[in-house]
Amino acid sequence: MATPDPYAISVRFGKHLRVTDVADGLDAVGRADLTLMDGAIRPLWMGFRFFGPAVTLRVVPTNRRMPVLEREQALRQHGVWFESGAGHVDLNVHLRPGCVVVTSTGGAGETGFWGSNNALDTMARGAAGIVTEGYCRDTDEVILQECRVACRGIGRTIIPGRVETVGVNETVGCGGAMVRPGDIVGCDWDGCLVVPIEVAEDVLAIAARIAVDDKKARRRLYEQTGRPLDATVDVEAAEAWFADLL
Repeated sequence: MATPDPYAISVRFGKHLRVTDVADGLDAVGRADLTLMDGAIRPLWMGFRFFGPAVTLRVVPTNRRMPVLEREQALRQHGVWFESGAGHVDLNVHLRPGCVVVTSTGGAGETGFWGSNNALDTMARGAAGIVTEGYCRDTDEVILQECRVACRGIGRTIIPGRVETVGVNETVGCGGAMVRPGDIVGCDWDGCLVVPIEVAEDVLAIAARIAVDDKKARRRLYEQTGRPLDATVDVEAAEAWFADLL
């Protein structure tokens, strides 16, 4: 069977499926908990959901110190660090609209690798979201900017003297799950998971049926209790979107 185009199929996931629908689909094809990232990796703020092909970034703890700087060098801390020989790769050349940047951190300690500046830049380049098993900093601004970041924790510190970026678009582990470039990564308030691209079509077809069935059941309860209908019980829209799969 030909491998589906990850960018085309991820669009099908993103419109009407929840992470839980997809998790049920992964159970059905025998992948189950193998594809669930650690539950500690959470959306930084409530209200967003994304699915997209993974672009991976491998970050590791460094084994050397940042040089002590003079005052006039303060704004060049990152430049000095990279010029000193610290590992650094160009993520931007790999970004495509709709991708999800997945960051493996190799057990590094508190390091705000993602923050208000680079997260916004990555989103501006078309990324659907960012997932890291590490930390995010500047979180007031990240939330205000509505940058879709899922992380393990909130940090305060910058990169120099703490981590080096040593790989891009290679197989990584993130939150205990294998992520390969082009695998479909999903995130919502329930957490993050990865859909191996070779089972993505089957998972999509199963998850679509589960999602539509759930919408129908909850729609009946909405009507029974007099609750105003909302987008989560728009059965007709979901059935139309998944018409070829139902």
